[in-house]
Order: sequence, then structure tokens, then C-alpha cells
Amino acid sequence: MISWTQAGRERRAAWRSATGAPEPERVVVADDSTKADTAHRLASEGVALLWTGDFHNARQLLKAMDRRCTRPRPGSGFHRQRQAQSQRARILGMLLVPYTGDHEIPLRRAPDVRAACAEVYGPADGAAVGPLRELLGLIGAHEWRSKGVEVPALEDRIHPHFGVFSPIRGEYVDLVARTPLPDAEVAFDIGTGTGVLAAVLAKRGVRRVTATDLDPRAVDCARDNMARLGLADRVSVQRTDLFPEGQAPLVVCNPPWIPAVPMSPLDHAVYDEGSRMMHGLLSGLREHLSPGGEAWLILSDLAEHLGLRSREELLGWFHDAGLSVAGREETRPRHGRAAKSDDALHRARAAEVTSLWRLYVRKVLL
Repeated sequence: MISWTQAGRERRAAWRSATGAPEPERVVVADDSTKADTAHRLASEGVALLWTGDFHNARQLLKAMDRRCTRPRPGSGFHRQRQAQSQRARILGMLLVPYTGDHEIPLRRAPDVRAACAEVYGPADGAAVGPLRELLGLIGAHEWRSKGVEVPALEDRIHPHFGVFSPIRGEYVDLVARTPLPDAEVAFDIGTGTGVLAAVLAKRGVRRVTATDLDPRAVDCARDNMARLGLADRVSVQRTDLFPEGQAPLVVCNPPWIPAVPMSPLDHAVYDEGSRMMHGLLSGLREHLSPGGEAWLILSDLAEHLGLRSREELLGWFHDAGLSVAGREETRPRHGRAAKSDDALHRARAAEVTSLWRLYVRKVLL
């Protein structure tokens, strides 16, 4: 619960955040007369602003606060960029909006967000207060979930859910779509997310695919997509950490590619603290890969260009896990950030290559 004073009376409401943001310790009321400089200063000091004015004005205020946040200079480095991102997220998360007991926003010109909120928060259970920035993310996620994302390799759409990484970076999907299959009977897709790679494998003719993910949102999302695509009878989605039981002649994984601490649930698709998932995947392949099978590790080398991991270190992990490289397919990212010269990580992004490493288990000589 959070509390604040409004019109001389103390008010209380439940705190709402699907991303796990902590509730603010101090809340003041803000409205259409609140200046952006004042709002940014208060938010920087850790004071949250509960909006009571026009909804569209709140969105404009959030943009104005964003413009006042410090941006890292191009070439300033990964850690400074992450620090700036964290500070910016904290400041912008201080502009709050109220919810009624049925997921409505009791503000002038507020949109109908009931469906978007129900998808993420579940059934309404009373009045609440939460960050405007998160609500805007919910609205955008609801639109993506409704419309879907076109995936040329599927000749169809994938519908991402809130908090699940969307397959807008299609280069890794294309690698899986074009690499020759070692076997068409069984495959595992580890860390499936939306289920896009599992769907591509099934569309290519793999008869049985087991897709896994530890995040319940991703599991629900992947199951929904398999049903939409008519693949639910061939793709089984399980909630588990890394591998399902048994072995497969093909194990596919597109793990988080940057060894750093995630700052939000969505970050877990990109950031892997201590390379935990990578190490778990590589060390488990000897047990879960069928004799003569292949593991496809789809991995960006951005971490190498940022100085967070070397190519020698990656190859050393393969060797230590008893794996050898059968081949490698590669492609360059097509996303727009690679071309933005004002991006703090422009040099690294411009050099980025995404590879599909074909790995196999080395035979043990007795």
C-alpha cells in the first residue's frame, strides 16, 4: 500500500507494478499545472507524483521529464550507458496514475485500458496506483499481442505477450530457418520465449518439438502462439529451467547474449548475469543431446565488442563442456540501432554479428 495527502485528507491505495518496481516512500499530488522542471526535480529526489489531471497531459509531462534525463555520450561505454538507463527508468517511474477497482483510469481523456490490464494484472481487485510508464508499456504490449509480429520464416505472425521478448530482431530466426536440419524427428528449444524458434522448427518438418522456459509469462505466450499457428499437437511447451527430460538429436537455444545484471523482467531475454544460462546450457548438452546430434547456439557477439566476453573465452567454454564446433552460420543485425551514430554503443553495434554455432559432443577416448 502507498499513501498520500489529497484535499487535506490522507488517501491509501494498493501499489501496482508488474515489473517489480518498489513502491515509493513519498507521494505528492500533481496536475496540469505541474511544470516539467519541478516534476523532474522531485522524481530525481525520490518523490513520486500521483497524477490527477488530464491523461494526455500526463503523457506529455512524461516526455518532457524524459528529455531532462541525462543521456550517455556516444562511446561512453557499456557500464555508463546501463547506469544512465537505470537512473532514467527510476526517474520516469515516479509519475503515477490511479486505477479504479475495475482497471479503469479515472482521469480526463484516459483510454480504455481494461483489457490490457487484465492480460497482465489479472482480475481487478480494488483501487490501485502504478507508474504511468508501465501502463504505456502495457498498452503497447496489448496492441502487439492483438496484431502480432510478422515472421517471414513462418509466413505468419507471432503474438508476444507483455514481458516476453518480441521477435523483431529477425536475423536469429532466419539463421534457424536456413541451416540444414540434422534430424527431423525430435528437437528441444531451450528458453523459447514467444515460441518463435519452436514454431520455425515445426514448420520445417520436425515432428516433435519440446519448448521450455522458466518464465510463466513466456510459457503462456508460447502455448498461445502454438495454438494460433495450429502447432499445439507437435510443439509441447514446458515450464522448466533449461532442459526437459530425455534426449534430442537437435537442441536449439538463443540465450541472453550480454553477461550483465537484468534490471527488469524483459531484460532477462538480453542480460544473463554471470552467463548462468550459457553455462547451464553447455554443461547439460552431453546429457541431453542424442549421440551424433547437434546443438544450435544462436548468439550475438555484441558482448565481445563491449569487452564483456572474449571469443577465446567462449571457445574455452565449449571445450570445457566437451563440445566441438561442427560449423557456423552468421549474419549481421538489421535493426535500426546499429546505424545510429548517436547511440552510446554505436561502435559495438555497428560491428555486431549474430552466429549460429553448430556444436556436437566430443567422443571420450578410453
